Amino acid sequence: MNSKFAKLMYFIVCFVFFLISDLFLTRLLYNSVTEGMTYSGKLFAVTFVKNTGAAFNIFPNAREFLIILSVVVITLLFLYVLKNLKSIWFKEIFFISLLCAGISGNLHERILLGYVRDFFQLKFINFPVFNISDILINIGVIALVIIILLKKTK
Repeated sequence: MNSKFAKLMYFIVCFVFFLISDLFLTRLLYNSVTEGMTYSGKLFAVTFVKNTGAAFNIFPNAREFLIILSVVVITLLFLYVLKNLKSIWFKEIFFISLLCAGISGNLHERILLGYVRDFFQLKFINFPVFNISDILINIGVIALVIIILLKKTK
């Protein structure tokens, strides 16, 4: 099998898997919370918040801007993968697909609902309520930064 084709298929499968998992788990969590499920521990609580902005409440009520920004970033990431199929590592593809799925999950909610559903509230630090898509985005970004830094040190 062609290495470039294998990498492309890997990217598509990872992206679809992470996106479907995000959408499914978000729906499950939302249904549970709206049906009365509650959780509040020492580390975090499950609560429901409608977020019309981005992380840390930047760009509140900027739905159209955030939709456009999301589409642009997803497009650029897809193009980066396509352009670099020959040289990109599988672990980079994995984390880029994670990042794209997280952005797509939030994009889906912004388009469909007009806001993003956030659920997780950290109790031990003053931090914004966040969702599963945000977790995927942060893991993707942190891992990619580490990969880039490790590449530069070699």
